[in-house]
Amino acid sequence: MKLLRSILFDKRILWIVAVVIAIVLMIDFNSRMTEMLRLNEEKEKASLHVTNLASTEYALRTQIAYATSDLAVEQWAREEGHLIREGEVPIVPLPPAGATPEPQVTEPPAPEPVQNWQVWQALFFGR
Repeated sequence: MKLLRSILFDKRILWIVAVVIAIVLMIDFNSRMTEMLRLNEEKEKASLHVTNLASTEYALRTQIAYATSDLAVEQWAREEGHLIREGEVPIVPLPPAGATPEPQVTEPPAPEPVQNWQVWQALFFGR
């Protein structure tokens, strides 16, 4: 009888220890899964950031290639520099004869801001 009780007691202790170990392992597994999900989110964010940087780099390289080309220099010289090639005749559009020029509209000067003390002085002393 005593032997049977000790065997049953030993089995219960073993089962309790096994259950405790299983619970500890499940808790550890859960924390590892949570950490993996967090790291996967960070990886996705980093991947998106790298993709954005790569597309920005591509766009900037394209702009640099255009800016250093002869076509860009010629376009700037004609449009902004108002330069012409040898042998070309510049054409300047003139208004039609008899056209009335549009009057220049001048804005009235903005009033000077008045300080609060000046308002009170004018209120009390009539200036």
